[in-house]
Amino acid sequence: MNRKDILGEQPAKIWLILATIGMLLIVVGTLLPLFGNYFYGSVYKYIYSAGAVLLLVCRLFTKYTGKHERLRRLYRLESWSAIFFCVAAFFMFYEPNAARDWLAFTLAGGAVMVYTSIMIPLTVKRAANDND
Repeated sequence: MNRKDILGEQPAKIWLILATIGMLLIVVGTLLPLFGNYFYGSVYKYIYSAGAVLLLVCRLFTKYTGKHERLRRLYRLESWSAIFFCVAAFFMFYEPNAARDWLAFTLAGGAVMVYTSIMIPLTVKRAANDND
């Protein structure tokens, strides 16, 4: 298997840019309550939700097309992180006074993102070295 077979076809640049914007909106929506509700009110819920939905749409439209099974599972797991963020956005509106639920799902989604961002490049490197 060569590197193109391992990585597959790369997604369009617009999806990568939109996914980055979605992740930045999630970060901003998570950090705004730390600055107090006096200036921002409940606008952080809408910012976070927009970022979560944008990230989910980007993950749904960027499929892994390579032939490596472990990478396919890692990219699928990366899509699950966007689902965790959307569930967290739901809990922001369902229980507006309790922050524990949406923060727990945000941390779970973030942990999955960290894991996949470390493991995907390592898996690509190992697969390329195994085939050389």
